[in-house]
Amino acid sequence: MAISLHSLTRSKGRTRSGKRLGRGLGSAKGKTGGRGQKGQKSRSGASGFQRRAMKRMLLSTPKLRGFKSQHPAVAIVNIGRLNEEFEKDALVNIATLKKCRLIASTATAVKVLGQGEINHAIVIQGCTVSQTAVEKITKAGGSIK
Repeated sequence: MAISLHSLTRSKGRTRSGKRLGRGLGSAKGKTGGRGQKGQKSRSGASGFQRRAMKRMLLSTPKLRGFKSQHPAVAIVNIGRLNEEFEKDALVNIATLKKCRLIASTATAVKVLGQGEINHAIVIQGCTVSQTAVEKITKAGGSIK
């Protein structure tokens, strides 16, 4: 079968109406093309997004607001809690503190403060310790590595 002008049809995906816009005053959709006169909706690109908004949507990265500190958050543990949770000569480090749930599982840094009393010796490893905590731990017979 040969293709000729009378056998041509529209493609399936086309949904536009048959009226051709802006083809003269006699076409019923001439001059303004059915958009009315002035205003935002009469102009091309009226429904378009702003460039920054579109870029944000395409990249799907939210705009950061406020301040985010570069320093990691330091979890704080008092000596009184260590006295309750750990027995004599126990090793206290970040892993054991997470296991006892004294610090959050996401914590990366720990500081031991000197609030409370300690009755027995413990060994602290890999933690920052305040001066008062150092005094109380060494007085009880413990050590800091």
